[in-house]
Amino acid sequence: MNSSPTSYNEKKAMSDKQTIHSVAALLQGNHTMVKQTLDLDFNGYTIRIHSNHTPLLEQLERYFSPSHSTSFEADIEILAVEREVLESELSFTDWRREAGKSGRKDSYLDLPQARVIRKVRTGMVFLQSESLRIAAGPCLQHDNQLINFICSQYMTWLQQQGWLICHASGLEIAGRGLGIAGFSGGGKSTLMLNLLENEQFNFLTNDRLFIHSSGEGTVSARGIPKLPRINPGTIINNKRLHELISQQRRKELLQLPLEELWDLEEKYDVLITPLYGPQRITHVATIEHFVILNWKRHEEEESHVTEIDIQQRQDLLTALMKSPGPFYQQADGHFLDHDSTTDPQRYLQNLDGITFYEVTGRVDFDAVEAQLSKLLNL
Repeated sequence: MNSSPTSYNEKKAMSDKQTIHSVAALLQGNHTMVKQTLDLDFNGYTIRIHSNHTPLLEQLERYFSPSHSTSFEADIEILAVEREVLESELSFTDWRREAGKSGRKDSYLDLPQARVIRKVRTGMVFLQSESLRIAAGPCLQHDNQLINFICSQYMTWLQQQGWLICHASGLEIAGRGLGIAGFSGGGKSTLMLNLLENEQFNFLTNDRLFIHSSGEGTVSARGIPKLPRINPGTIINNKRLHELISQQRRKELLQLPLEELWDLEEKYDVLITPLYGPQRITHVATIEHFVILNWKRHEEEESHVTEIDIQQRQDLLTALMKSPGPFYQQADGHFLDHDSTTDPQRYLQNLDGITFYEVTGRVDFDAVEAQLSKLLNL
């Protein structure tokens, strides 16, 4: 990325010299794809992944094992190029982050009917268009970003079909869905995994929940095949998750002050099938309940779950509203810019018919689980 300021006209002149195919050639370089491919089926939306690196395909196959499928005519294909960080003259613009987020994360370059996205921290580069989808860079080392790119294709398709994105976890029980949203660091993944200890619940999604209203009081929900990605504080307090870290590391973590442990960023993937069983993942549900975690770590009052009218508490919508982000490409080929805003009224319309609960007071997962079980008649 160029560090010196560049005018809009200069950037446009640079981008006008680039085409989708010239950028694709730049990303792929002289790397040759292996014959092996990985076929994935995301609830009827099919993706074929090609790569020049067999270990990368094998790692993706382990991660996406519940979605692994036999050969088919794929809806889309993705090229994952394992290579060094790309050094080029492409001129990127920083993508403005959502309110409450700080630091540089993504930068982008728009081409006619295509967008190039660069991850600032890792140097991974992605080409997104209707015809070509390429990830290039140290993919094996930063596989989480490649996984996000793969999932973003399904997310784009869902939104093009009219589904609305929510920043929320989701569970399913007997066809009924439960959404869990919370403000940043609110513990929605921890609560979701704790509730999953009840074998009546199945995993729907961890961080992106998609909803679609029939207009007659029924709201469908879909998840994406992105596994829970959690911090050590969640692991050390959940016996089922202890195997994700060594005993020595757990002893070290237990010695940390609670505040330091809560804020520690050290991500681990939770493989649902090996840990919870082969039948514990579902893809769609009729969502009936939504919980918004509005509790506080330093609050003295006991945690309490209260039914609310979301129409009267629109201040809580910010906990679940989510921008589609830089990878989202509309059906007409256009991309959103970073000044695009989410429409609260669209959320209110799609959420009509769902019972909402607000969690207040101090953070107490056991107390909230007990109250929810009573409210949901579990």
